[in-house]
Amino acid sequence: MGFDDLHYNVVYAQMSRGKTERIVASALANIADTLAKLSMDVCLYMNQNFGFISFPPELTTGSSIMPHKKNPDVFELIRSHCNQIKALPNEIMMMTTNLPSGYHRDLQLLKEHLFPAFTTLKDCLNMASLMLGNIEIKKDLLADEKYKYLFSVEEVNNLVEQGIPFRDAYKKIGLDIESDNFTYSTQLDHTHEGSIDNLMNDKIAANMKSAVENFQFEKYHYAIGRLIE
Repeated sequence: MGFDDLHYNVVYAQMSRGKTERIVASALANIADTLAKLSMDVCLYMNQNFGFISFPPELTTGSSIMPHKKNPDVFELIRSHCNQIKALPNEIMMMTTNLPSGYHRDLQLLKEHLFPAFTTLKDCLNMASLMLGNIEIKKDLLADEKYKYLFSVEEVNNLVEQGIPFRDAYKKIGLDIESDNFTYSTQLDHTHEGSIDNLMNDKIAANMKSAVENFQFEKYHYAIGRLIE
């Protein structure tokens, strides 16, 4: 089957049953956890109280009673599917709890839970990719005055750069806010690594490429090819 080596001790080989499935399930759950959080953020930010983002009508559904509403059904379903996958490691752990050493028919049921999760997670990733490829971002969001206090730290830092001690700058801006005398600028110029004007996407892409290449998928494809032959 293309494995690098054997489990020479047969007891160890039997004892690994259930453990390997749980490790794989944990990897799936970690990906699902990120995707579930993303889905929740999308559902929240589409809410009219935020209105940060939207999607084309063909990727949303209407409300049964509210004519203006666009429901993020795709992300709601992704969120639920991913939360099911997050429960998978615990399901496998409970199904293998208190089993004595050796093989038992209980282990057969692990496949019914684990194998479909691969397809489900892949489908969720594909759906999320389609949705994000068509996302619509609200422009000039921070021009809305209700977000002005997001810039309070910017104004504190501006005073610090002028030589004012941080504690004094912090106190001044706080008092300005309390007295409704707070003024601010929405013009930002941050260039440090990872900042809004220097996201380092090229470095992130390079790190991801390196991580993927370390999986050595060619060995997997070679082994599968030999089995098929």
